[in-house]
Amino acid sequence: MTAPDRVAQHYHDHAHHDPVGQVSLTYEDRFLRRKVLDLVDGSRVLVDLPKTTSLNHGGVLVLNGGGEIGIVAAPEPLLQVTGQALHRLAWHIGNRHTPCQIEEARLLIQRDHVIRDMLERLGATLTDVTEPFTPEGGAYGHGRTHSHAH
Repeated sequence: MTAPDRVAQHYHDHAHHDPVGQVSLTYEDRFLRRKVLDLVDGSRVLVDLPKTTSLNHGGVLVLNGGGEIGIVAAPEPLLQVTGQALHRLAWHIGNRHTPCQIEEARLLIQRDHVIRDMLERLGATLTDVTEPFTPEGGAYGHGRTHSHAH
C-alpha cells in the first residue's frame, strides 16, 4: 500500500476553485473523519478532519498547502420507489429514519428487505437501480438521519 500523496484537514459544502482532483464515494463512504481515499486519477489523499463529517456530493476536501478535491456521489445499489400517493410512501420511509432521495416522481432509498416488504404492502412500485445517492439532510437541512438500531 502506498502512502497518501496529500493531506486534507478541512471540508466545505461547495468549491471555491476548480478542483485539482476528484473522489467518487458511496453515501456510507461519504461519512468519515480519518481515512485514506483513492482519487479518480489514482493518487491518494489522507483525510484527517477534526470530527466525523458527512461529505456531500459537490462538496470539497481542502488540501493542506492549497487545492481542493471534489466529492462525487458514486453509483450504488438503490431501490426506486414510485406509485400513487408518493407523499404517503415518503412519510412511511421517513418514519423509519431511512435516508431518502426525494424527487418529483420517485423516491430513492438504499436496498433493505424489511423496508421493501413494507412498501410493497403499501402498494408501491419498486425497482432495483444503480445510481448516485444524495438523500435529503436531517431535520435542519444538513447532516444525516440515523436509525434507532442498536
